[in-house]
Amino acid sequence: MRTINTISRYATFVALGNSGKIEDVDRLMDALAMNDDLATTKLVDYALGLVDTREGRARLSYYLFNGSQQQRNYAALYFKRRGLVDLLDEAVALGMIDGKQAYAK
Repeated sequence: MRTINTISRYATFVALGNSGKIEDVDRLMDALAMNDDLATTKLVDYALGLVDTREGRARLSYYLFNGSQQQRNYAALYFKRRGLVDLLDEAVALGMIDGKQAYAK
């Protein structure tokens, strides 16, 4: 039974990431706040990597500057992986994330 729940949870997170809608990015970021376990953080990280819409990127930009520390870190990972360092530079300059987080390889 646990395997079915795990597969269902994975499918749900993937669907949220693939949709790239504002409310679905919010649901992924909310999952970080509600469940800080390794499985959830890995699923959220993967699902955020699937976001490929203008509105989804804009929402992740919102979290980069307005989210909790954990949400800002995951948003920074999203932009770092896409090479969008201009946003990271701005976030570092404003003290939203530190340089180590923004530029670590």
